[in-house]
Amino acid sequence: MPTVKFTYALRRFFPGLKDTPSKGNTLKEVLKEIETTYPGIRSYILDEQGSLRRHVNIFIDGTLINDRTKLNDSFNDHSEIYIIQALSGG
Repeated sequence: MPTVKFTYALRRFFPGLKDTPSKGNTLKEVLKEIETTYPGIRSYILDEQGSLRRHVNIFIDGTLINDRTKLNDSFNDHSEIYIIQALSGG
């Protein structure tokens, strides 16, 4: 079962956020499952159309996903899915 990992920056918005195993077979399923554990996080990650927000990146086994709209990038049972808040500033 893949493990979803989060950057420290996301923890300020979601206290108690930790590495979480997921039974999902697609990124959409994984995010839906994570939402049940951390209510509100899905709307932080996805926009109103279900696409990945500009300030969030997802890496699967160290590779940035290609499909930010349909979230169809593949992974396996041993994958690590990293959800990262993109930081900006001056």
